[in-house]
Amino acid sequence: MGIVRVIARMDIKGANLVKGIHLEGLRVLGRPEQFACHYYEAGIDELIYQDVVASLYGRNSLCEIISRTASDIFIPLTVGGGLRSLNDISNVLAAGADKVSINTAAIQSPDLIRQASRCFGSSTIVVAIEAIRQPSGQYLLYTDNGREHTGIDAIEWAARAESLGAGEIIATSVDREGTGSGFDLDLTTQIANAVSIPVIAHGGPGKLEHISQVVTSSGVDAVAIGSMLHYSAIGFLTSGVSSGAEGNREFLKSGRSVTHVVPATIGEVKHHLASSQISCRMESA
Repeated sequence: MGIVRVIARMDIKGANLVKGIHLEGLRVLGRPEQFACHYYEAGIDELIYQDVVASLYGRNSLCEIISRTASDIFIPLTVGGGLRSLNDISNVLAAGADKVSINTAAIQSPDLIRQASRCFGSSTIVVAIEAIRQPSGQYLLYTDNGREHTGIDAIEWAARAESLGAGEIIATSVDREGTGSGFDLDLTTQIANAVSIPVIAHGGPGKLEHISQVVTSSGVDAVAIGSMLHYSAIGFLTSGVSSGAEGNREFLKSGRSVTHVVPATIGEVKHHLASSQISCRMESA
């Protein structure tokens, strides 16, 4: 096992960072740039920006936010949502992203993976897998933030994405996402065993033990964390919310805490990994 990366997954709707459960019921948390800078200063290894309504509306509107973020942080930034062509990918990379995450467009036109990896390099192309477990135990692919059924086997698709030139896989359990009940270890293990490229586990952690568990059990190369980090960071930030915020702002107004996850700082995550004999970058934590 190599050095495990700790990644902050940041779902964005409009101009704001949001967080939901099962990729739905989005709560507005604040400005993504402020959270990104906070995470960078705290020692995060990478960031993922995901426009959670981009595919639904057929667009990605993150370029301005990407540019503002990239001017202040110097770690890899992956951007996803609504990227349907080489031109879309080029625009996001030109704005300051280091990698792109593609899902819907890749499923609709698998050759986009091949074309993009040849044009921009395989290390730049990340394929996002949004999987829902079926009663049979099979995992099927979904698109548009878990809204649209494809009928495609998620494990088989992971292997095909690698063969087409993908450099990395983000494995999201829609069933677990935002619940705090832990990663879907069966899903992450099957995907990690099916490919030789790095796999990022996403969806479900609610306490530190869930993070070390997915690494030791599934052999993933990275963990993408949302709720645990975001609800911890709110206590450190006075993050403004745009007047045109898209999403539910009542959580921020209420001052309530969350009960389904135990908030954790990046330092706490990394020290937990280290104490579990899992190598991670500690120099900035």
